[in-house]
Amino acid sequence: MSRKRRIFDIEVPPVEDMETGKTPAKALARRGPMAAAISENAEALRDRRSTEQSIVEENQKLAQEFVRLKREGLVVDRIPLDKVVSERLLRDRKAGPDDELAELKTSIREVGLSNPIRVEAREDGSYELVQGMRRLQAYRELLAETGEAGFATIPAGIGTLDKPQASYRRMVDENLIRKDISFAEMATLARRYAEDPANDCDGVDAAVAVLFKSASYTKRSYIRAFASLLAQLDKCLAFPQEIPRNVGVELKRKLDSEPGRAGAVSSALLAEPERDAAREVAILRSFLTEGEAPKTLPTGKAAAPAAVQPRKAKTTFQVNRDGAVARCNASQGRLELRCDRDFTMIDRRDLERAVAAFFDALEGEG
Repeated sequence: MSRKRRIFDIEVPPVEDMETGKTPAKALARRGPMAAAISENAEALRDRRSTEQSIVEENQKLAQEFVRLKREGLVVDRIPLDKVVSERLLRDRKAGPDDELAELKTSIREVGLSNPIRVEAREDGSYELVQGMRRLQAYRELLAETGEAGFATIPAGIGTLDKPQASYRRMVDENLIRKDISFAEMATLARRYAEDPANDCDGVDAAVAVLFKSASYTKRSYIRAFASLLAQLDKCLAFPQEIPRNVGVELKRKLDSEPGRAGAVSSALLAEPERDAAREVAILRSFLTEGEAPKTLPTGKAAAPAAVQPRKAKTTFQVNRDGAVARCNASQGRLELRCDRDFTMIDRRDLERAVAAFFDALEGEG
């Protein structure tokens, strides 16, 4: 009688037929569905945790990078114009009409703002302006003139609120490359900086050293000279920003060597309250040669005193033609035309006819 097979008997292959280190295929096939589900769930959980950890690490890196860029003022965003204030820093630009603002507005309207302003975020949600007063003014005027929503916000590099000295340096260093900033404006800023108790500055010379550290030694000396000149004549000068460098520096030396001369200069200025900028400079020049002996020519004859030449008037305007903008500067004996066009590619005879037509038109207007 044959032996009955029990249902719990398991057929195990001979040891010599099994691959060492590997699970028999039949054993794998016998793993139950519950065990397979648990194994798959564990693997999925490990993958999920690994993915979450990678996301957390990436977010931390991005956050650190954002903080670094923001601290360095490299985060650029559009901010509302009415959120930009200029209360913390004294400005070096003299208030009044800006003849070149029209060109800036035209450029912004046609191609946009190529250089964002720089601001520092304040705790009250507003932004303190550091660099870009003219750009901000241009946007405000464009918004008032056009009402376009695009001019209600302005691109800005947003930094964190820094120490006043660092903010002043950023503002001043940008303005040093401007061609139109005068020594009088720079000297005025140095004087105001020194007068502000919050800056803890020991006099104008120290203020110049702090604010204009990037400037050359010679330029700093000119700024100090103008600061001294303004300290003596500030209340009498109507157009200090129009004083040429040489006139300001030489007049300061005159006033230092002859203390009583400052009163005479002030009296001469106050005697002509309706003077324009050219006349004011002419008055100042007159005190540079006053009392000097006439120069003697080689022939023995005395040379006549040099006549004071008032500053030449200049007219600046733009001409729009077929979408192109030509910028023109007109002064005594000179007319300058600038536009994005290569005039060397135009035939000389065509240029001659154009210039002749130009003069004919002027004579016809006369």
